[in-house]
Amino acid sequence: MKVSYLGPVGTFTEMAAKAFFPLSDRVPFKTIPACIEAVAEDACDACVVPIENTIEGSVNMTIDYLVHKQRLPIMGTITIPIAQHLLMHPKQAGKTPEKIISHPHAIAQCHDYLQSEYSLVDTEFMNSTAEAAQMVANHPNRPIAAIANELAASEYELDFVGYDIHDYNNNHTRFIVLAKEETKLKLPALNSGYKTTLMVTLPSDYSGALHQVLSAFAWRKLNLSKIESRPTKTGLGNYFFLIDVDQLQDDVLIPGVKSELEALGCGVDILGSYPCVHYQHQSKKTSPTSC
Repeated sequence: MKVSYLGPVGTFTEMAAKAFFPLSDRVPFKTIPACIEAVAEDACDACVVPIENTIEGSVNMTIDYLVHKQRLPIMGTITIPIAQHLLMHPKQAGKTPEKIISHPHAIAQCHDYLQSEYSLVDTEFMNSTAEAAQMVANHPNRPIAAIANELAASEYELDFVGYDIHDYNNNHTRFIVLAKEETKLKLPALNSGYKTTLMVTLPSDYSGALHQVLSAFAWRKLNLSKIESRPTKTGLGNYFFLIDVDQLQDDVLIPGVKSELEALGCGVDILGSYPCVHYQHQSKKTSPTSC
């Protein structure tokens, strides 16, 4: 199996892909859209892309591309802990970095540390944390630093300048697995831990529509772990809602919700019903468990 992920080698996304598909042939891509397109064009069997972070919230690039460009079904999700470190080339040991580079989310996740230790140093955004680490490795004579993970430090042979520099210790990122319906994936064997994600568009002329939508789940005692609005890109003030239900799609309750909402004039699409995995770092000698 070939699995695309946001590269280069050493990203948190690679860690997620390796945990979910340990025996796969993993192929790095430079952007999230490129990862998804690789599956749509049959260059890869599945892709792993970030969808949500504890600190920074949803990854809008993933949501918007999935909804508006390539509607691939969600086949699974995996959550991994995020530990950020400040890395420099060994040749620059002891020097103050002239610039700190990383993914925007990683820089935001280390705001307090950067303000305390490097408030006068400029930051620059990269496509991924591993791309930042790769940039540092490729420019050994420049005093630049990257915010990246332990895997990237090992892969690109960089020194730790700051260890565990993230602002919050409970930082996690959730990744989704996308594949075509007919693709047979070898998913982790789980006895529990499932989600169903629905996309709901409200009718424009129906007062109290959102209340009716939530009521359709509430009286069926379906627990919602997330509800989020995103613009439909059809006009100012037009939004759709992404709703996560903590249950695998069944033959009664979720189809009943869909029918009830469609009767109200809502548009309803089920983006996936899938297992979820919570992964603890391998250095703790633990393995994926159901969430």
